Amino acid sequence: MNRRILGLLAALSLTSACTEEPVGAMTPIPRPADMPADTAKKAEAPKPAPAPAPEPPPDPSKVVLRWKLDAPTAFRLTTTASESAPAPAAKGKKGKKDAESEPKASTGEVTAIFVLQKTESGDYAFRIVPEGKGGEADQGTMSERGFVMDGLAGPLRNTAVLVLELPRDPVGPDTTWRLGTDLVDLSSVQGFVEKKAERRNQVKLTALTPAENGEQVATLEYDLSESLSGELRATRTLSKAAMAKLAAKKNGHSHDDGHDHGEEEEASSPADGKSATAEIRVKGRGEFLVKAGRWRSWEATFTTNIEGTTVPGLADGERTLRLTPLDSVPPELLPQAQAKP
Repeated sequence: MNRRILGLLAALSLTSACTEEPVGAMTPIPRPADMPADTAKKAEAPKPAPAPAPEPPPDPSKVVLRWKLDAPTAFRLTTTASESAPAPAAKGKKGKKDAESEPKASTGEVTAIFVLQKTESGDYAFRIVPEGKGGEADQGTMSERGFVMDGLAGPLRNTAVLVLELPRDPVGPDTTWRLGTDLVDLSSVQGFVEKKAERRNQVKLTALTPAENGEQVATLEYDLSESLSGELRATRTLSKAAMAKLAAKKNGHSHDDGHDHGEEEEASSPADGKSATAEIRVKGRGEFLVKAGRWRSWEATFTTNIEGTTVPGLADGERTLRLTPLDSVPPELLPQAQAKP
């Protein structure tokens, strides 16, 4: 009996010793002997994703100024001017300006309607429609904060920027920011060479005042100025001989090079320049309804001083711009009326 038991045990031992491991079985890598057990567990555990930083709480002393155009909104822009504008120049038979034409003073009041609305695509758009004389409307697009993105140019664009553009970030009392204006542009003045430029561009929130129905009134003050000064350089036609003399003088030679320079050539050389300056100053004040997202009132005074040249669209003098909110948009200016043939 004992022999049988011993035989069975020996057979079982040989069977287990000859068993092969399955193909593809993974053998665990043993932990190094000098690595502590807790360190090995930390290395194997996945690292948790970092938690996002909490957003700072809003500053209760600051507000975000944005246009709210759930429905079309309209303002009347009144411009009262007292300026000296050059009279239309009379032209002779050869197209030369009459030397006797003189500037004349002109005063008057011009009104236009600002219409702001949200389009079907969700964009913010505006139109400036002149009143009284059936002038052509100007239009453009803007962001929610009134940044003019497309449309308009020159003085009219500056007016739109002043009336529409609001600060990008939250603002509180004494916060200042800049506007995207370009008050003085002399690129259209032929022969002007800039020598000096001075610019000031500041809008300041001076007060946040509570009003009825939980409304807040943000008072903004405008202080902008821009001045450019330089020279107006006329051009004159030179002959080939004159050009050769100028070139020889620059090179330190005064002798003739033997070539014939008697033939005239259409070439130009800067003549003696005369000084020219242009300056515009803007002082203004507006009250913006924070909750309603529109102006309660807005007014600014432009002072223009130009010497030694003329600038298209600008003239010496002072003009006052006043924005008055309308209770409703004139029916003929509503999108439905504009869409009719």
